[in-house]
Amino acid sequence: MNESSKNFLYQYLNNASPTGFESSGQQIWLDYLKPYTDEYIVDTYGTAVGVIGPGKDYKVVIEAHSDEISWFVNYISDDGYIYVRRNGGSDALIAPSMRVLLHTKKGPVTGIFGWPAIHVRDLAKDAAPKVTDLTIDVGAATKQEVEEMGIHVGTVATFSDGLMELNDRFYVGRALDNRMGGFMIAEVARLLKENNITLPYTLYIVNAVQEEIGLRGAEMIARRLKPDLAICTDVTHDTQSPKYDKKEQGDLKCGGGPVLCYGPAVQNNVLDFLIDVAQAQDIAFQRQAVSRSTGTDTDAFAYATEGIASALISLPLKYMHTTVETVHKEDVQNVIKLMYETLLALKGNEDFRYIK
Repeated sequence: MNESSKNFLYQYLNNASPTGFESSGQQIWLDYLKPYTDEYIVDTYGTAVGVIGPGKDYKVVIEAHSDEISWFVNYISDDGYIYVRRNGGSDALIAPSMRVLLHTKKGPVTGIFGWPAIHVRDLAKDAAPKVTDLTIDVGAATKQEVEEMGIHVGTVATFSDGLMELNDRFYVGRALDNRMGGFMIAEVARLLKENNITLPYTLYIVNAVQEEIGLRGAEMIARRLKPDLAICTDVTHDTQSPKYDKKEQGDLKCGGGPVLCYGPAVQNNVLDFLIDVAQAQDIAFQRQAVSRSTGTDTDAFAYATEGIASALISLPLKYMHTTVETVHKEDVQNVIKLMYETLLALKGNEDFRYIK
């Protein structure tokens, strides 16, 4: 990773991109990508696409999603406390004592999720907090004071924790799910440009919005682009960390390489193609099985239009949907390498249908 890439990684990961409010992060991503692409597309809801080699008959997508889980202001009490509801899969259990930024038209406002001291709680009856138990304190004494800060019902709040490195081996932070994916697909575009690669097909580098509330951005852009092939990337659980059941979740670990997924939405011929590339390039990989859906944008691409041949490359991650999401640096580089080498191996005329 060069210095420009590292600067982009930190700027992009530290920026807030809550679901439905991804525009600032998308602008950072697109500005980084523009020198490595020929043109770009943005849609009504904010999905951003870099295009390499426009106008060719065969069309390939590599894809990640840009949004992070967050909170909506739902109610402001007369004495200035803010109650919230989820925007995506936000976890009430981790919220108490966390610092947040409330994103207003006047700029970000700092707040905290307050919580009563252990001394005054009945620990025998203390249950995990519900969302309705949570309050944000912005240091205001009245509802009017909160509103004068620019905060209102519908204002979105994100945790404020930033990216850091752990033991020179891991990246740690909030929203690595899945802005690390956005970083990885952008790096693929950079490598193609810097290595003077001319692809025999049109490549769309897609950073989709609104994955966390139902794959919505991917649904929209898949119908618009109608690619022949989609290779999506997202995160999956490191099941070596405590409290995971390997019999239920599979045997996956950070540092073990990209995870290739088996499931109905994953087109098996595309999956075999990825495996062949990984083996030919000596890229270690792991395998994962899902019972019905992948739970990622792969599903949206697979079932869009008349059906798009789709596959999923996952990045193993610890502590999903927390402020300390953790990924291994080598896995990041190997996902980039696998996507890059796969694009080089494609001839632009592949027919992945099972029956011909």
